[in-house]
Amino acid sequence: MSDPWKYQIRIYLGDEFAEVARRDPGDPAIKPLADILAKRRATLKCQFDAFAGYVAEAEKHGTENYPLYEWTRATIGDAAKKAKYIKAFTIYVDGDEVYAKRKADAIESDLRPLVGGKLVTRMSKHDTNPANNPQPPARYRRGSGDA
Repeated sequence: MSDPWKYQIRIYLGDEFAEVARRDPGDPAIKPLADILAKRRATLKCQFDAFAGYVAEAEKHGTENYPLYEWTRATIGDAAKKAKYIKAFTIYVDGDEVYAKRKADAIESDLRPLVGGKLVTRMSKHDTNPANNPQPPARYRRGSGDA
């Protein structure tokens, strides 16, 4: 039986490498990471940049259609959270944000030797099972009465 969930790998880069990865993913300073990503047809997306993009899109098209708008806007406006998310990167495979477990496992295996070093400080794997994914605080969810 196949796994009903999709997966995603996230990595957290060291301070000196996060900005490089955001601005120039082909920079020689991050070559070990870039080589692994190329091998797996994968790319990086900074979580802070993804959040900022979501907010900009919501503001352009009407925030009522973006249920996480308030939470996301508050997150990118918080200096401590910005410092955290600017170093957090989601790995996309073949342009997909979530992918089959076998792809996630392969990337995780390839990246493991880099984890704990100056380039990749840590790594996490997430799945799409709603039971494993925390929801934004009630005050930010539309229809909660608190937003």
